Amino acid sequence: MTLRLYDTRAQQLRDFVPLDPENITMYVCGPTVQSGPHIGHVRAALSFDLLRRWLTHRYGRVTFVRNVTDIDDNVLANATHIEPWWALAYRMEQEFTAAYAGIGILAPTYEPRATASVPQMQEIIETLIGRGHAYPAPDGSGDVYFDVRSWADYGSLTNQSIDAMEAAEDADPRGKRNPQDFALWKGAKPDEQADATWQSPWGAGRPGWHIECSAMSKRYLGAEFDIHGGGLDLRFPHHENELAQSTAAGDGFARYWVHNGLVTVGGQKMSKSLGNFTLAHEVLAEHDPLVVRYALAAAHYRSSLDLSESSWTEAEAALGRIRTFIERALRVLPKTFGWAEKTPLPAAFEAALDDDLGIPQALGVLHDTVRAGNAALDAGDTETAMAASHEVLAMLDVLGLDVVGATSGGDATASALDALVQTMITQRAQARADKDWAAADRIRDAIAAAGITLEDSPAGTHWSIDG
Repeated sequence: MTLRLYDTRAQQLRDFVPLDPENITMYVCGPTVQSGPHIGHVRAALSFDLLRRWLTHRYGRVTFVRNVTDIDDNVLANATHIEPWWALAYRMEQEFTAAYAGIGILAPTYEPRATASVPQMQEIIETLIGRGHAYPAPDGSGDVYFDVRSWADYGSLTNQSIDAMEAAEDADPRGKRNPQDFALWKGAKPDEQADATWQSPWGAGRPGWHIECSAMSKRYLGAEFDIHGGGLDLRFPHHENELAQSTAAGDGFARYWVHNGLVTVGGQKMSKSLGNFTLAHEVLAEHDPLVVRYALAAAHYRSSLDLSESSWTEAEAALGRIRTFIERALRVLPKTFGWAEKTPLPAAFEAALDDDLGIPQALGVLHDTVRAGNAALDAGDTETAMAASHEVLAMLDVLGLDVVGATSGGDATASALDALVQTMITQRAQARADKDWAAADRIRDAIAAAGITLEDSPAGTHWSIDG
């Protein structure tokens, strides 16, 4: 089956035909590091981590670029005399990196900071001015604007006409020809930090937000690349402006535009400006990272995800079922349990991911295989159980769900719990051997009250946490 992705610009599913099947190129808008990440930021990054993993499985090599916007109006506004803008940006960047790594999001191939590509931004601006698509403000401010009416395709990403668009609010409108013209370069202002400026042909200043991604994507991936990703809220104005300035400068730019849905709270977009956000580090402190990854991945990447406490409970239960099967398989199939690298994925699992990264459907296949594996174990059919376990592990690998590592990690808390439960199991077995049924029942009831299930078999008694 051919991989199909929903292309936001085309507003339809398209067969994915890469520029170079030997190297898929992908650019995703990363964080503006004005403050720490909320869980919506992590969901966005996870969406493209899952896409990247599937592309890697299908093609072998993916060059994945995710930028860091470390110079921006909000970064400057949040800086203090104690913590300059560049120090704040670096500290917040580390928080984003920790949150991503916390749920197993792979590090990008390249993670450029905007401040390292200012010369490349200036080159694009000069090209746009030379082609008649940009102009320095006539008021001596040092601002440079993109002339939206000079580019006939402006609005093609979001299917809007210029007259229906709101005015761009990223710079003082006094020097603009049209209210919708957006800033490519912002002249230095007296009240801004002096070290937040770069010299340019138009005077000291700093880049506008949109030109940053055009320059970084071209520098690291070339003038044309396969996929541009980002949150649904970035389509306009950010991605619309990126597309216009890059193509007006003569570049092919992105062949496919992929956007993830937003995290909502009570149906309202999670946002720092609305004050309804949950910080990523708070969620990760309260929940198993694998539970967080599963919960954030469980909805289709293009859909809105309304998070509530039940989201974590349901994810924990689902992972519990997978873990229980793996634990059973480890006991019954100790010599054959494992994942062979060439284990084929179930056809239904592949079909789900080829159909616009259908993670919910893929998870359905995963759980169907777990159920079949458990049924085979119950029936003593070790051959079928072994095949199911191999498929389960192969699917978990693609999804980045290291349930096996978490199951057999052997941390101090898990080891202590296992020792306590095993002691109670031994005491119960002794009570049963002594025909002290009341004591045996008391021990079993105490274990059950702690949320632990015992499974008696000819090979012995095993325990698992209820899921």
